[in-house]
Amino acid sequence: MTRFIHDKFAKDYLEELLKDYGEVKASEKVAGEIKEIDVLFTPAKQQNSNLQILGLLGRFAENPAIIEPFRNPASTDEICDCILKLLEIKAFFRRESKANKTKLQDSEIPKLWVFTPTISETRLSSFGTMQKDGWLSGVHFLPDALRTAIVAIHQLPQTPETLWLRLLGRGSVQSQAIIELQALPLDHPYQKATLELVYNLRENLRVNQQLEADDRELIMRLEPLYQRNREEAKEEGRLEGRLEGRLEGKLEGKLEGKLEGKLEGKQDLILRLLNRRIGEIDASLIERIQVLSIEQLENLGEALLDFSSVADLEAWLNLQST
Repeated sequence: MTRFIHDKFAKDYLEELLKDYGEVKASEKVAGEIKEIDVLFTPAKQQNSNLQILGLLGRFAENPAIIEPFRNPASTDEICDCILKLLEIKAFFRRESKANKTKLQDSEIPKLWVFTPTISETRLSSFGTMQKDGWLSGVHFLPDALRTAIVAIHQLPQTPETLWLRLLGRGSVQSQAIIELQALPLDHPYQKATLELVYNLRENLRVNQQLEADDRELIMRLEPLYQRNREEAKEEGRLEGRLEGRLEGKLEGKLEGKLEGKLEGKQDLILRLLNRRIGEIDASLIERIQVLSIEQLENLGEALLDFSSVADLEAWLNLQST
């Protein structure tokens, strides 16, 4: 079943987008029978104006939120289960408030957002959903006391405001969103990280032998984008290597101990490239890199183009010590 692959992608993706704006807990357990909330989000006390860059998703994150994304159309029972999780969380907050002798504010209770790729009008009607003024089509609210909305991704308008939600859709909806993601400016704060998550999804799906038609189409859609991204990354690495090499050459000519200067220069370059590729790395890994030979550093410079996480770097370093 590929549903679990998509579930992990959705959780990682939402955590990546929301982590700068508050506390994100994925697979948070709730009381009662063993249940898990896919994403529990608590916004930072100081509201971040950059939240607007996430469009409709950012609007959901203005208040405490439970987010339940579904890969397949959410069934009536699944939506009811989500509402039950919300009610259990609300009951937990009420117990805590009573124990602490404080008043539970309405703004502290999360709102539930159920993301479903498609949903029928019959199912929406069965929950008594309604449209609210000021909200986009595709966002269907249950009665206010339930603090719940069903987001029908296939009904969302094709605008930049909905891009980050349409990436969790299916078929042509998701494919179009990926095209729009690729077209974002290179300096967009979420373009690169999101593309990497999408490419990881592609790799995880490729090793599965029982793919649905939507998944096969998604892999085919991503293939040219993935290849172009790899080529661009390699070209960027080659250009940086040449530029750094020229700069190092000029500096080394003016310094004593050319070998030591070259080694330190390569170390600095590799560390900068790693930070750009997989994020900041801890001191213990830096120390392991600093004891590598020039030849090993050059090999690492080529290998890091295929890294997607710190785990890839650790695996590579472990191979050098065997």
